[in-house]
Amino acid sequence: MQALNEHLAKDGFRLRGTAMSRIDGFSDVVFGFAITLLVVSLEVPHTFEELNRSLRGFIPFAICFVILILVWYSHYKFFRRYHLNDSGTIAINALLLFVVLFYVYPLKFLFSVLTAGVLGDSGAFGTSAQMRELMVLYGVGFASVYLLFTALYWNAWRQRLTLTLNPTELFLTRSSMIEYTAMASVGVLSIAVATLTPHGYSGTAGFAYMLLVPIGQLHGRWESRKLKRLHTPHR
Repeated sequence: MQALNEHLAKDGFRLRGTAMSRIDGFSDVVFGFAITLLVVSLEVPHTFEELNRSLRGFIPFAICFVILILVWYSHYKFFRRYHLNDSGTIAINALLLFVVLFYVYPLKFLFSVLTAGVLGDSGAFGTSAQMRELMVLYGVGFASVYLLFTALYWNAWRQRLTLTLNPTELFLTRSSMIEYTAMASVGVLSIAVATLTPHGYSGTAGFAYMLLVPIGQLHGRWESRKLKRLHTPHR
């Protein structure tokens, strides 16, 4: 954790939450339980066929694990920065944890289906409408997670005077709201594509998430330039 704290502090944001709080402890338990729900199988395989079937579940498990870790890291970063425990933060955090737990199985199912499709097994859906429902469900979950992160940062911005945020911290708070709103917008776009495309093509809504890469790069460059200007002494 010390290494993560040092990494976070490099952007100039003072870390107010270096000590473990009850919110951190409870949240980590929920994230740990969510990862447990992703486990391929708790039973040791007794035949090679069972082992082979378990190994097929490794790829979707790995993808879902990475996604959950990214969400956990965003959560970790927020609470290390602000160390808030007001009622608004608790309520938004509870909603975030609820969404994370609720969407574990749809997340695992989606990437299990995609992996099976690559391997030539595409019998998971009875009708094309079911694929549309799955993509809409995933999009709603994705957008909800990042809108809730936006809400957490907005709640911190609302308390900026109490937190005595300096100019760098004020900028990074606004920047985070912009970043998470943009990420949530990708989920909304995916929902729109899944809803508006003809039956049989709703799976193309997944390509909307490829926009996360250029959005992340553009936002990172913009943020770096702004931070450099903030840290450059005015003559």
